[in-house]
Amino acid sequence: MHAGDAVLVAEVVRSGLVESRHRGSVVGLNADGTAAFAVGATEAPMYPRSSNKPAQAAAMLRLGLPLDGELLALAAASHSGEPFHLDGVRRILALGGLDVPALRNTPGYPIDPETMVAYVRQGGEPSSLTADCSGKHAAMLLTCVVNSWPTDGYLDPAHPLQAAIGATVAELAGEAVARTGVDGCGAPLFAVTLTGLARMFRSLALAEPGTPERRVVDAIQAHPEYTSGSTRDEAELIGGVPGLFCKAGAEAVLAGALDDGRAFALKIDDGGFRARTVVMVAALQRLGVDAPVLDKLATAPVLGGGVPVGDLRVAIDWN
Repeated sequence: MHAGDAVLVAEVVRSGLVESRHRGSVVGLNADGTAAFAVGATEAPMYPRSSNKPAQAAAMLRLGLPLDGELLALAAASHSGEPFHLDGVRRILALGGLDVPALRNTPGYPIDPETMVAYVRQGGEPSSLTADCSGKHAAMLLTCVVNSWPTDGYLDPAHPLQAAIGATVAELAGEAVARTGVDGCGAPLFAVTLTGLARMFRSLALAEPGTPERRVVDAIQAHPEYTSGSTRDEAELIGGVPGLFCKAGAEAVLAGALDDGRAFALKIDDGGFRARTVVMVAALQRLGVDAPVLDKLATAPVLGGGVPVGDLRVAIDWN
């Protein structure tokens, strides 16, 4: 094992035998910003994917985005496509005199299973509105309107909106953007290290009250179901751990921070979501967080014949 490589972070045990293993990386910061732990490839550039969204929302607030409360939480969302999410996206667009066709994010179905089934039964097809990134894109369009910038081409990395967002990501992460790619929704995607991602969340959490950065955190903490969904583990964790805010990203990225400045970020190497939550719980517990919801989510059952026959559990060597 070479320094900086991903390491074993979780394993699936079925009937007493390890069936599968997940490798990844995880970093934690103490309240004063010093390193609490660093396991795996924490200093290599990576794409945070949607874990960048709170910083993107803060950048838009700096540019005059006129949102607060649940609509600001939705601007930082990878939402489930539930009816209240879609209504919120329409409300954001309406503030700019825009409608759904203005959205340029990749069309998709609602990601909440029950919502998706109901949507398809009603004849729904993939759309930019029901896709999980539509709140962010609606906020991007509204920010353009507020600044009299063209809405056509708002996803171009050279657009003034995206240039400002990239600069904010770098500032909050405390490091230069290593690469600019294209996210699944079509927006520019700014790469930082996993440690930089943890610093980004810490910067947001410790921002002064009323600042754009802290307003984003307050909105997510007050309305976690708008940033994820009513049945999502992110909303359950935020609701169950006082002072926590967190945001997941595609390819099994997850980052968060507490109001006192403790922060973490993780990436599961294979991109599979199933190990993400148990590793997050272990990171929070390693940072000294204690809450009943963490005990509940610390493992996940492995089923055989519809009954538990093992579990998915953390397998990190913290040394």
